[in-house]
Amino acid sequence: MTVSVSVTQRLGDFALDVAFEAPSPGVVALFGPSGSGKSSIVRAIAGLSRPEAGRIAVDGTVFLDTEARLALPPEKRRVGLVFQDARLFPHMSVETNLRYGLRRAPAGERRIGFDAVVAMLGIGHLLARRPHTLSGGEKQRVAVGRALLAQPRLLLMDEPLASLDAARKAEVLPFLERLRDEIRLPILYVSHDWAEVARLADTLVLLDQGRVIAAGPVADLAANPSLPLAAREDAGAVLDGTVAEHLDARGLTRLDASGIPLLAARLPHPPGQRLRLRIPAREVSLAAEAPRLLSVHNILAGEVAHITPGHAPGTALVAVRVGGVTLLSQVTQDAVSRLALGPGSPVHALVKSVAVLRV
Repeated sequence: MTVSVSVTQRLGDFALDVAFEAPSPGVVALFGPSGSGKSSIVRAIAGLSRPEAGRIAVDGTVFLDTEARLALPPEKRRVGLVFQDARLFPHMSVETNLRYGLRRAPAGERRIGFDAVVAMLGIGHLLARRPHTLSGGEKQRVAVGRALLAQPRLLLMDEPLASLDAARKAEVLPFLERLRDEIRLPILYVSHDWAEVARLADTLVLLDQGRVIAAGPVADLAANPSLPLAAREDAGAVLDGTVAEHLDARGLTRLDASGIPLLAARLPHPPGQRLRLRIPAREVSLAAEAPRLLSVHNILAGEVAHITPGHAPGTALVAVRVGGVTLLSQVTQDAVSRLALGPGSPVHALVKSVAVLRV
């Protein structure tokens, strides 16, 4: 099952020409600067605008095929939309807003139940309240619930957290993770916030000026030194990990990240819990030989995959392949020369336990 999008569209002076495909279910994140075409893609998928040419299909249902002269109207596409502003009905209670979504669901296709959505989003205590009494984070959770209860084929989330402050974002993100993990539904997520994307996305589509720069698993693109993500101040590897055990006497947590054992400062998550992890490139040092008697807990043997110039003068970004994962290390050009590094060189990546971060 896939989400497949290929469209060209002229919008005034802006030209959209994109094509990508992603596994379904899962979260597909559209990421890029303002004006790169993210919201235009959302509108085309939802049927709110009509591309001149292209094809859009979700899990075998064709929304648009200009060659076949097929274009489903928006209401037939069964797309759930969540925008930056919650757009709740102000005269209705939270419960009535939610049940409005349920009434829009086709008869006989109510796979996602009211009680399950309320429990998953933690909004049971809000049901009798009106939207004007809710915080921004609470409004967005209700908006997500209403969209889910319409039983969509696809959930489109266009900058859903952009209007929230850091505290409210932190409140909502765990619920979006539960949505990703518990409701097996394709989700297209638009954001300009890399931390959100790194935490939620399975597939990443990088956009610029109406074109796709790259598309693929978020871990692969985050660790690719040739992409614009590597030029960011917060460049680094994004990994999927599982809590293996807590070493309480040492104040550490042992993680399994795609078969790579990592030690992190003690995390507040139970053994077996899956986590999205980030290791910043600036926190990874390199050594030609395995050092001894260091404060660094993670000394990982690997080999150099790529070396590219860093975003600052005199620096380099080194991609190091360690087992099944790729780490990025931000070092000086002098360090590359002194260690005689090149593609294929054996090297040890040194990662402090406090640098293994839960996204």
